[in-house]
Amino acid sequence: MKKFTGTTLILTGIIVVLSALLIGVLIFLRNQPAPQRGVMPVVKIAAMEPDSSIWGQNFPNQYSTFMMTESNNTATTYGGSDPYEKLNKDPMLKTLFAGNPFSKGYGEDRGHANALTDVENTPRLSDKTPGTCYSCKSADNPKLWSEMGMAEYDKTPFKQLGEKINHPIGCANCHDAETMRLIVTNPALEEALKEQGKDWRTFSRQEMRSLVCANCHVEYYFTKEGNYLTFPWEKGTNVEAMEAYYNEIGFFDWKHADSGANMIKMQHPDYEMYTANSTHYKAGVACADCHMPYMRDGAAKFSSHNVKSPLLDPARSCGTCHTDVNYVVERVNIIQKNVYDTMQNTEKALVSAINAIKTASENPNADQSKLEEARKLHRAAQLRWDYVAAENSMGFHNPTEALRILAAATDLARQAELTALQAVQVASK
Repeated sequence: MKKFTGTTLILTGIIVVLSALLIGVLIFLRNQPAPQRGVMPVVKIAAMEPDSSIWGQNFPNQYSTFMMTESNNTATTYGGSDPYEKLNKDPMLKTLFAGNPFSKGYGEDRGHANALTDVENTPRLSDKTPGTCYSCKSADNPKLWSEMGMAEYDKTPFKQLGEKINHPIGCANCHDAETMRLIVTNPALEEALKEQGKDWRTFSRQEMRSLVCANCHVEYYFTKEGNYLTFPWEKGTNVEAMEAYYNEIGFFDWKHADSGANMIKMQHPDYEMYTANSTHYKAGVACADCHMPYMRDGAAKFSSHNVKSPLLDPARSCGTCHTDVNYVVERVNIIQKNVYDTMQNTEKALVSAINAIKTASENPNADQSKLEEARKLHRAAQLRWDYVAAENSMGFHNPTEALRILAAATDLARQAELTALQAVQVASK
C-alpha cells in the first residue's frame, strides 16, 4: 500500500509539472507576434513592403478579405462604398462649398483597395495639387516617408510624386512587417500624439485597433508653407478645440465665393468623433471590432480585412456583443435618420446665411463690421456642420456629440443670417 501511494504521488507530481510547463508554453506562444506562433512563414517580408500580395502569401485569409474592398461597392442608407456623386444627391453642397474644389466633385469613397485610383481620378485635382494628397492613399507611403522625409514628400507636386506610387492602401500602412504588430506609420499622427504627451508604443493592442485608423481617418490640414501634413490636435481633439487652434494660427482653406468668409474644409474626423466619450468607445470597443470583425477558416481565427460598414453584415459585426441584432439595426436606423434630418436643417440655415451675407455685401452702404461678424459666424457654423457631414457614420459613432454639434451649427448659422440683415438695416437708417 505504501509503495502504491509513493508511486501515485510521483506520477501526480510529474503530471502537475508537465501541466505547468504546458500552460507556460501556451502562454508564451500566445504572447508571441503572429508569425512566431508555430506558423512557418512562406516568404520573408521586407520592412515597409508596399506590395500587399507578398504579405498575402503568409496571411492568405487577411489578404483575400482585403481584396474584397476592391468590389464591395454596396450602398447603405447614408453611406457605404457605392461611388455616387454627393453634389447631385444634395444640391445645397454646391452653395456650401462655393469656391472650393469640393464644389466640382464630391464622390462617395469606395473601399481601401480603390483609394489610389479614386484620388488620381477626382475632379478636384489641379496643377497646384501637392503630393500631400497621397498621404492616406498608398502602401508606398511608409517607405517613401522613411526615404524622403515627410517635408520633402509633402512639397513634391502630386503628379511628380505619383511616379513613385503604385500601390493602394495595404498591409504596410498598419503593420510592422517583422512582427505584424499594429503600428503608427503616418508621421503626422506621431507628431500629433507627441504634442499631447502620448507615445503610441505604450498603447494596448485593443487601443491600437482604433489608433491605426487614425493614420488616415482624422481631421487634418496642409500648412501654407510646404503643404506639410498636420493634425490640429494641439489644443485637443474636439471640434471646439480644433476651431480654436485654427483661429489662433489664422488658418483657412478657402475664401467662400458668395459670403467672402475664410472657411475650413473638415476632413473625415472619424477617430476624433468616436473617441469623444462615445458609448462604444467608453465600453472598450475598437474600430476593428465593428468594421473588421473576427472570422474563422476552420480552426483559424482572423480579423476580416474587408473593411466596410457594419450594417452590411450586422450579425457578425454587432452580434458578438448584442443578442438582438434586429433591434440594434433598428436603433442605428433611427439614430442616423435623426442626425441626417438635423444635418439637412443645418444646411438650410447655412444656405440662408450665405445668401443673406451675399446680398448684404452687394450693398455699398452695408455696415462692414457687421458683415465681418456675419462672415466669422458663417465660418464657425459651417465648420461644425462639416465636422459631422464629413465624418463617415452619419452620427452613429457618437450620436450625442453629433447632435450637439449640429445644434450649435444651426444656431450660429441663424446668428450669421441675422447679423447680415442687421448690416443692411444699419445702412438703410
